Amino acid sequence: MDKHYLTPLFTPESIVVFAGAADSPEGQTSQARALHQALGSQRFNGSLLYLDIHTTGTLADLAQARADLAIIALPPQDMVAALEIAGRMTCRAALLISSGISAEQAAVLKRIAKREGMLLLGPNSLGLQRPSQQLNASIAGDLANVGPLALVSQSGALTASMLDWARSNAVGFSSVVSLGPNTGVDIAQVLDFLAHDAQTQSIIVYLEGISNARRFMSALRSAANAKPVVVLKAGRKPAGNAAAQTHSGAIVGSDEVFDSALRRAGAVRVRSFVELFSAAKCLASRYRPVGKRLAIVTNGGGPGVLAADWINELSLQLGTLPPESAARLKPLLPELASLTDLIDLSEDADGAHYQAAIEAAGREAQIDGVLAIYSPKLGADTNAVARALAEIKRRLSKPLLACWMGDASVGEARQLLNEATIPSFRTPEAAVGAFGNIAAFYQNQRLLQQTPPPLSALAKPDIEAARLVIEGVLAERRKVLTEMESKTLLSAFQIPVTHTILARSANEAMMMATQLGYPVALKIDSPDISHKSDVQGVVLGLTHGAAVKEAYTEMMERVSRLQPQARINGVTVQKMAGAKRGREVSVGLVTDDPFGPVVVFGAGGTMIELIADRAMELPPLNLYLAHRLIERARVADTLGEWRGANAVNMDALEQVLLRVSEMVCELPQLREMDINPIIVDEFGAVAVDARIVIDSAPLAIGPGSQRYGHLAILPYPARHEQVFPMRGGGEYLVRPIRPDDAQMLQDLVQRLSPESRYFRFISSMSELPPALLARFSLIDYDREMALVAIFKERTPGADGEMMESERIIGVSRYITNPDQSSCEFSLVVADDFSGKGLGSRLMDSIMEVAREKGLSEINGIVLAKNPGMLKLMKSLGFTIKPFDEDPDFKWVTHAL
Repeated sequence: MDKHYLTPLFTPESIVVFAGAADSPEGQTSQARALHQALGSQRFNGSLLYLDIHTTGTLADLAQARADLAIIALPPQDMVAALEIAGRMTCRAALLISSGISAEQAAVLKRIAKREGMLLLGPNSLGLQRPSQQLNASIAGDLANVGPLALVSQSGALTASMLDWARSNAVGFSSVVSLGPNTGVDIAQVLDFLAHDAQTQSIIVYLEGISNARRFMSALRSAANAKPVVVLKAGRKPAGNAAAQTHSGAIVGSDEVFDSALRRAGAVRVRSFVELFSAAKCLASRYRPVGKRLAIVTNGGGPGVLAADWINELSLQLGTLPPESAARLKPLLPELASLTDLIDLSEDADGAHYQAAIEAAGREAQIDGVLAIYSPKLGADTNAVARALAEIKRRLSKPLLACWMGDASVGEARQLLNEATIPSFRTPEAAVGAFGNIAAFYQNQRLLQQTPPPLSALAKPDIEAARLVIEGVLAERRKVLTEMESKTLLSAFQIPVTHTILARSANEAMMMATQLGYPVALKIDSPDISHKSDVQGVVLGLTHGAAVKEAYTEMMERVSRLQPQARINGVTVQKMAGAKRGREVSVGLVTDDPFGPVVVFGAGGTMIELIADRAMELPPLNLYLAHRLIERARVADTLGEWRGANAVNMDALEQVLLRVSEMVCELPQLREMDINPIIVDEFGAVAVDARIVIDSAPLAIGPGSQRYGHLAILPYPARHEQVFPMRGGGEYLVRPIRPDDAQMLQDLVQRLSPESRYFRFISSMSELPPALLARFSLIDYDREMALVAIFKERTPGADGEMMESERIIGVSRYITNPDQSSCEFSLVVADDFSGKGLGSRLMDSIMEVAREKGLSEINGIVLAKNPGMLKLMKSLGFTIKPFDEDPDFKWVTHAL
């Protein structure tokens, strides 16, 4: 509940400005002049002091002029001196407004800021705006209007353009932050602040690149869990990758991986500047996640059909009125109105007709949003219809979007819609696309809630055997596993594979084929040949021994001729998979910079690159994520009953994906994997061929040598689950919190006595607000941990039968401090379980987790009038001291 550590930067109470002499504009840089004008155009709510580094005075004099934030807009040669002075003045944050500062110069400035304990936004920043504070510390134009939307941009030009557009579209901002290259405070930290900022209801982000995937995903997941986030990313790359050694790696580019990362984080990606504006309109209207069924109310068939076509194009659904609702609405509309699919009011529609139709659509559970399209008619009052929409919007609980066709005659009507915060668009396609963004946010929130463990509930894999295979290959200074080695890895993780034997002569091949039973397939086995079909190294459907001998001899000659430098181990012999109506799919792995390993699923076979059917998901996976991954691939349409074939065994296919996820989590050496084809039918799934690429150097996405440091999303840490005996009898489970614990967490808070709630939250609130509840239950295990104590209660039901239910009876939590070496804790125990040893057990457990994480100290503040907590802290060996900032609290610390 304390202030965020970036508060001095974004909500300063006092500011000192270094931008040249205020009374000497000719000696200032153009940026300094723009900053002086921006700061002077409105009255900042706090104190504002201008200083010139060239004036005389002692450091003692400067030290008296303390400030939360120093704003520096000086030539590069003066920036270091100004930053040094700001440090001596004990400024807690600094904003550097400049351009063209190199990475080397930026590194010097960062070192100074770190030494002085200052937050540093910039260099190469256009600055920031906080309209509610009347603070325009930027050179991006006039101060924006106050509103619920936050803008974070890595482009100064886009920041200025967005603000210019917003002024004429009734869009206001809580924050505007310009981030340039080589900035100290990065985009992840800004997102983290906005996630906790009460003034911010929605966030839009323009992104050109990220430096730390784990930190970015952590902050983005936290922000998107609390409020809608829309991202526009520049620099989309082509999918080809010449260095890839498997089919999967050859056809996946970083842009698709970025899509997958945003989806998993619960954010929405838009593809164009226009779409970003559209999303801004919807977010400014405070529309929240909904389903994907959009009803269209129109006074013209043509525009309505265009909108319906685009709904189909974006995989949304056209929302329609049920027959009984249509029958009730029909008498209220013009005679020529049609309600079959579109709600077509006809050319005679006026404002009352639109109101009646929108109200009817808003009442239907099978409709998630309404788009009102209006085409101006000769003699009609377009403004009256706009006013009708503004009136109905106040009573509507679902998103209402508008499309006023035309231009000259509808300008005033569009202004009326803007003033009513109804998102208004010029074309039906743009309006439907904007609703699609809202719907996508709803879908992605489901993905955000998934926190699977690294290992599924399936039978335990033989991880040690897999590691031995990898160590053996690396010892031979190889990176590409042979088919036999690849299949051994799959078998260690219990992925079904075809029985494969390596033959080193034609006679051996014939004898092995006879033992396996015909028909068989022969495949060349070489560490230097990635794609066997490229050298005609695969022969299928051999039905007798002579054919096998002949095929072996011809294959060896052919491969030696086509690729003479390749090392050839021999030829593998496999019994042909028996599924007559099986479908060929593929499962793979690619490694992306910066997101690390990504699981890939799509169509299989030899035409895999041509088909280019690929869906992706960041590991770890669970059943829900695996199912959604399959759904996103085009080959999913063939997996049900198809052309006389029975539906495939989806459970078996999902288990293969879970097993691959386990491999990715437990084997950080994996770089590329291509299991292709996997034959899947109604009876199961079997991997026919596999190719794996490894490397000895583990990825370093996460901090230190952490076990899952190669993953962008840390798995659910199931290893911290433990059952403890309860003092007085019974037992309870201590485990990390999960997103689905939110309601139990709320129940715990509601059951607390007013005194206990005040001790924990320093507030008299009776329950957790939705945003705080979301923040407490969906956490990033990389930077924080919350352990819950779960107690199973037995209570009699209405029929007298005893029912068992789970209840959270205590929570201990730590959050890593900005210094990355210490953490702050909190603890709460249910009143009716006080005195049972729960508090000390939860504190011991959370301290053990922090110790394992490599943190060196745990600290916190405790109310001085909370003797029970202070007694517990003393018994655990904490040092208790007065809290300098507030005498009502004690500062408690413990070395880990």
